[in-house]
Amino acid sequence: MTKYQAVGIGNAVVDVITRCDDAALARLGVEKGIMTLVEQDRGEALFDAMDNRTQAPGGSVANTIAGLGALGLSTGFIGRVADDELGRYYAAALAEVGTDFVNPPATDALLPTSRSMIFVSPDGERSMNTYLGISTELGPEDVSLDAAGATDLLVLEGYLFDKPKGKAAFREAARACRASGGMAGISLSDPFCVDRHRDDFRQLVKELDYVIGNEHEWRSLYQTDDLGAALEEAARDAGLIVCTRSGHDVAIHKDDENWQVPVDAITPLDTTGAGDQFAAGFLYGLATGKPLDIAGRMGCIAAAEVIGHYGARPEKDISALFRAEGLI
Repeated sequence: MTKYQAVGIGNAVVDVITRCDDAALARLGVEKGIMTLVEQDRGEALFDAMDNRTQAPGGSVANTIAGLGALGLSTGFIGRVADDELGRYYAAALAEVGTDFVNPPATDALLPTSRSMIFVSPDGERSMNTYLGISTELGPEDVSLDAAGATDLLVLEGYLFDKPKGKAAFREAARACRASGGMAGISLSDPFCVDRHRDDFRQLVKELDYVIGNEHEWRSLYQTDDLGAALEEAARDAGLIVCTRSGHDVAIHKDDENWQVPVDAITPLDTTGAGDQFAAGFLYGLATGKPLDIAGRMGCIAAAEVIGHYGARPEKDISALFRAEGLI
């Protein structure tokens, strides 16, 4: 019997969020609009510089899994946190929203719990400075095959590809999931991550059932400025591919069929979590047997909700939004 309908494997990161204008970003030496990896000392300095900060359990795939849980699926998340204040907070906060944190906080951790300092500009851009800490140490020994190998839907996070043990964990979990009849896939996460591990990503996508990425990630993966050419090549490698394009139609391809899902233009307040919640909506549609164009529309609705407020997770009932459009 399946324990979870959806399981995610990714970085367990506490998001620490504050509003910040461009002048303050310049003063702090923060590069606007991108995700920068920082060392522990830099992370602590930025944390101390944040005024009126709020915190929430984050991490790209963790946000997606929490979104799926909020939509009613039984969900679990596999990641690593230390047995420290932020780690205990993270595990408890996931449980509060109905997602099991499969691994308990590590009592023998040599590194602290990961955290991402997110500075949100007035135009909605987020500038993320992430200290990965213990998350980068996730390996095959941390992946419960009772969870990952017995789920209907496995969601992998591209960021964890930065270390060999993360790659090994992904391959083992994906093979176990698919062997038991589940679907395994990945969110590409970031074009710079793809740049660093292009050959490994190219090999992995051939072993997966679905791949979700934005236009920059797909271009990076296939080393071309021609998005159409990149997606054509991707379609030869993976069974189901999804390409989001900020403010433009979402492209979906499966086998010999293509769909273009329209996107409503919305001025964002905070783009944090847009891709994560698109994935949640889309994968919910996939998990519940919806046609792919409907699943794509679900993804767009979930993404539109989250960019209308601060924070990476929905505030409204996404199921109610789906019902309002006649999708469920």
